[in-house]
Amino acid sequence: MTVYTETIFYGPASTRGYPLNKMCFTFNDKAARDEFVSDEAAYCKKFGLSEAQTEAVAARDILKMLAEGGNAYYLAKLASGVLGLDMQDIGALQTGVTKEEFMAKLVAAGKD
Repeated sequence: MTVYTETIFYGPASTRGYPLNKMCFTFNDKAARDEFVSDEAAYCKKFGLSEAQTEAVAARDILKMLAEGGNAYYLAKLASGVLGLDMQDIGALQTGVTKEEFMAKLVAAGKD
């Protein structure tokens, strides 16, 4: 697994990630999720995703999507609505630990 370090969501990342984030926002609607599942490539093209973004979506590579300007909150709509992941799964991916380890860190941090 490739680990993408120093992924910071700021102005240029926001601009670069706009098509990906706009697409992910549509996953609030079941019809959009169904359309995506029926033809992912066409759905990505409909929103003008870059080649790297489209490849990251096809590979289900959340970390690459973040590196390509994806915002965690918009990607959560893809992750949860389509891929069956939750924010703890994404947090674990971002920090390079298992979901259980990530959840334990959250619990420990809440005790401080």
